[in-house]
Amino acid sequence: MEQERYFTKEGLDKLKDELDYLKKTRQKEVAEDINKAASYGDLSENAAYHHAKEELSFMRGRMAELEDIIKKAIVIDGNPSTKSGQAGEVVIGSVVNVECNGEKEQISVVSLDMADPMNNKISYQSPLGKALCGKCVGAEVEIETPRGKTKYKILSIE
Repeated sequence: MEQERYFTKEGLDKLKDELDYLKKTRQKEVAEDINKAASYGDLSENAAYHHAKEELSFMRGRMAELEDIIKKAIVIDGNPSTKSGQAGEVVIGSVVNVECNGEKEQISVVSLDMADPMNNKISYQSPLGKALCGKCVGAEVEIETPRGKTKYKILSIE
């Protein structure tokens, strides 16, 4: 059974934009590269031709992957009551203000494809994301990190 894939509307739109770009723009550019490289002659030793064909193959694989993800995507609108049924709980799309080791951080809980830990966007499938989801303001969660156990206290949920 395939695991559910949740997205914010923004995250799903980003994937749709990527698919649209690949289909409408990039695919034409690669086809032109193939035609140009083919005009150089002997295809058996034509590195530019083989590179362009490989790129086309990779791009078609990515397009198929995106189409499958988009088809199966479940959109979460960021309203805490939409997924959990409990207002005030952390869900995908929530912005969570936490305190960890005396320091305050703001963390966005996002879909796997939108995760960007360097910008405090964590996947709901990450250890911290899993620990936060379903929790309310005031809750404390503890996760295992390479440096040992780390505690987070939820200060607010947006």
